[in-house]
Amino acid sequence: MTVFGRWVRRVLDDPQVLLLLLLLAGTFGLLNFFARPLAPVIAAVVLAFLLDRPTELLRRRGWPNWAASTVVFTGFLALVVLGALVILPPVVKQFEQFLALVPDMVARLRSAALGLPDSFPGLVSPEFVQDFFEGIGRALTSGGQALLDTVLSSVRGAVTLAVYLILILLMLFFFIKDKRAILGWLASFLPQERPLLDAVYCEVVEGAGNYARGKFYEILIVGVAAWLTYLLLDLRFAVLLALITGLSVVIPYVGATVVTFPVAMVAFFQWGIGPEFFAVLIAYLILQAIDGNLLAPLLMSEVVRLHPNAVILSILIFGHLWGVWGVFFAIPLAVLIHAVIEAWRCHNDPACDMATAVDGAPD
Repeated sequence: MTVFGRWVRRVLDDPQVLLLLLLLAGTFGLLNFFARPLAPVIAAVVLAFLLDRPTELLRRRGWPNWAASTVVFTGFLALVVLGALVILPPVVKQFEQFLALVPDMVARLRSAALGLPDSFPGLVSPEFVQDFFEGIGRALTSGGQALLDTVLSSVRGAVTLAVYLILILLMLFFFIKDKRAILGWLASFLPQERPLLDAVYCEVVEGAGNYARGKFYEILIVGVAAWLTYLLLDLRFAVLLALITGLSVVIPYVGATVVTFPVAMVAFFQWGIGPEFFAVLIAYLILQAIDGNLLAPLLMSEVVRLHPNAVILSILIFGHLWGVWGVFFAIPLAVLIHAVIEAWRCHNDPACDMATAVDGAPD
């Protein structure tokens, strides 16, 4: 207790550490209680990190702030619209085709399952298979009302989504244009002397920007590579599966594992258990292995220096706290915590260099 008391007194006696802890506690408390209404703000901040580098590049070349911000924002908006026009139509069409095949898939799955008692008489009984599918039927029936409620509320959801998209775009433009004014306003509430907070801020801002850009490039490369691979193997729903394969890299380890199931399911119902099925699985595993062991390290080597167990732990913790948004932002939040720990350690060690400590952190 004496050791803990000395530690607490040392923390409370250091205004730099106390200020950092108060800001972190306030930030996490705000996210914990207002994560859903703040979702558009968070999304706009992430996109602002993504577009910060091209905006700064134009400013350094002598462009006025308003011109650089407008050009970058307009270019981003044009790319989004172009991508939506190119990607969304085939994705929607293939998703509708997939839904139309679901009854046939269920029937084939039922037929295959009914043969299990003959193949494994000591492990699977006919009653078990029958009860399993009857349970699925009851679940679908009981979920009919929930599905109807979802359909009826879809108009409201579409309106909410449209409002959120407009708000995100408006905030994104002003985050890009008025970045320095916003940061100056926030800094006006803080003490003039704040070396620890400045060190953490610089490290997190640089890491967050590099992380956002790296993930964007990774999603694009993996998605295009998956699309070409599925086309080469003549796999059905190639665009739809390539889209979810590209998005799977947003959540390391977990995303790749989850997306394995739809890819394997489509291949199974297209060819059954055969050479083509195993070719698709092997190609998918090779693609994920290249991403995890070559592409992601190349893009993220200077950004996320975290042990895989730390990444998984952050996904579990923040996913439990904030659901899908927590899973999505788990890695940036883990980077923030890592930067805080390293800055705190260096703050108490005069011989420590912040940049060296973070760059030299163990993988």
